[in-house]
Amino acid sequence: MSTQIPSFAVVPGAQVHQALTGQEQQIIDLVEAAYRTHGEGDSVNPPSYFLRFPDRPSSRIIALPASLGGRTQVDGMKWISSFPENVREGIPRASAVLLLNDQRTGYPLACMESSIISATRTAASAVLAADWLTRGLPGGRPRRVGFFGVGLIARYLHTYLAGSGWEFDTIGIHDLDTESAKGFHGYLERSGVRGRITVHESAEALIRSSDLVVFATVAAKPHVTDPGWFEHNPLVLHVSLRDLAPEIILAACNVVDDIEHCLKADTSPHLAEQAVGHRSFIDGTLFDVMSGRVTPAADRPVVFSPFGLGILDLAVGKYVHDRIRERGDLQFVADFFHDLSRHGEAGPRGGDHG
Repeated sequence: MSTQIPSFAVVPGAQVHQALTGQEQQIIDLVEAAYRTHGEGDSVNPPSYFLRFPDRPSSRIIALPASLGGRTQVDGMKWISSFPENVREGIPRASAVLLLNDQRTGYPLACMESSIISATRTAASAVLAADWLTRGLPGGRPRRVGFFGVGLIARYLHTYLAGSGWEFDTIGIHDLDTESAKGFHGYLERSGVRGRITVHESAEALIRSSDLVVFATVAAKPHVTDPGWFEHNPLVLHVSLRDLAPEIILAACNVVDDIEHCLKADTSPHLAEQAVGHRSFIDGTLFDVMSGRVTPAADRPVVFSPFGLGILDLAVGKYVHDRIRERGDLQFVADFFHDLSRHGEAGPRGGDHG
């Protein structure tokens, strides 16, 4: 029997959004499973590849190839662009597609709109880390949260905090763009949060008034430089990776998603490594924490710096693909693969559209 080539589907953002809406805890659990699979060695996650432009130095497009085993069993690649100047034009900074490949034949299964998938896995990863890094705290989970940078990623991260049971007495906002701060304030009010919402004029005021600090900026180099702002030992979700000066990193308990991935491309931990010539300031990975090999320090700030692994995009993307397929709503491209024989004879046909 000849091998059947899988059908190829295109999954637009509306379908992705529908498949993920209201699934916050399920996606957090899925991301945890992917981290465990990666930690156990059943994945391939090469370095990300950066396409940069001499005439547009602030912009980039990144390729994240990966392969995930475990219960997901899929190969693929995210292709995500970051064009910060888009914000001035009123459109999101990032856009992305995700390709899923069949592990048996290598043929692509789907091309998916992936800015939503990327934001979702980023939020789920950060919230998962917040859960594990605050377990066992005498006072329980932090009740004061501050968002530094309040674009799309901050909105998704708050949605995932709220959707997985986090509640806050106060919610702080700080953004260099006044309109962004107003927009996020409006989102919070519409979401029905119970805590007091405060827009802070300064970064220092936001950080000092928060026990959980979320960095979700577009900063290309460190702009927060005073370790004293963190003397109350908050948990810092350093999602945007380049906000904190090496002095802050070196004074903290540092947890990353993957050491080799995170300590490159001039991230704050990478700059800290360059400053001191070693990596001993990294306490471990999130998998180490989940496995009980690392216990977060209670007498220092705890900083989680996730580089963002392609395996997480694959896990979330495959979940979306399979949910839509099970409903019978995948939009297939008929005869996408055309010349399927080596010598012109009748060759294997594409799979059915069921």
